[in-house]
Amino acid sequence: MPDFPAYETLSGNHDKGMVIVADHAMNRLPPAYGRLGLPESAFERHIAYDIGIEGLTRALSSRLGVPAVMSCFSRLLIDPNRGEDDPTLIMKISDGAVIPGNHPIAETEWNDRLVRYHRPYHAAVARTIASVAEKTGRAPLVLSLHSFTPAWKGVPRPWHAGILWDSDDRAVRPLIRHLAAAGDIVVGDNEPYDGALKGDTMYRHCMMKGIPHALLEVRQDLIADEKGIAAWAARLAPIFSALNDDPALHEYRVFASRTGAYDISYGDQT
Repeated sequence: MPDFPAYETLSGNHDKGMVIVADHAMNRLPPAYGRLGLPESAFERHIAYDIGIEGLTRALSSRLGVPAVMSCFSRLLIDPNRGEDDPTLIMKISDGAVIPGNHPIAETEWNDRLVRYHRPYHAAVARTIASVAEKTGRAPLVLSLHSFTPAWKGVPRPWHAGILWDSDDRAVRPLIRHLAAAGDIVVGDNEPYDGALKGDTMYRHCMMKGIPHALLEVRQDLIADEKGIAAWAARLAPIFSALNDDPALHEYRVFASRTGAYDISYGDQT
């Protein structure tokens, strides 16, 4: 297990002032875990990872010439976009069925996954953001990439993309405007989920530190193949670049979180 990487950092120019992060980029597991007792088909679904996001992250990092950090493990092992005290940090049930490799789970195993995978990923995100900030002398712009399913409980979702956020709307509002300007997609504002989640990646690395950011969700069927990834990379690259050119999106400003008072313990985990 020590040879299994918790994260991959994509190189880029740190003086450009932008960082891309992808919490759920991959569906891999360390060999010692097998498939957690699940069928192979489970790892081709959204429960294991964000379909299309690894390819989109690589494409955007390359096009923009900016660094990116991706997790290398399936969220079925441990979810990097959850706080350490979140009850859904390690999923015990999937589609109503127990995940044998996660339930029951000993406290030592729970802690081992934190130490080996969750914390190293967040340490890499923190280092990359800090390096960009040091290089530019200002706040980086952080953009988080995710994907979502075309339907939920049999109900189709009308959005092609959604922007999730807590209370800092500095990057959110212009991102929504740019995406909607083409007129060919439906853009959700805190849809299909609400973006305020205590302890998640944007909370701990951006909200708490006053760093401008946005979390972009792309519907997974739109980026499920190379053609779709290329099309969305071409759509997003000029938008991300335009956001990054705005000096107002490189200023530190802490906003109160809709989740309540900040838990300073998250600042000590990276």
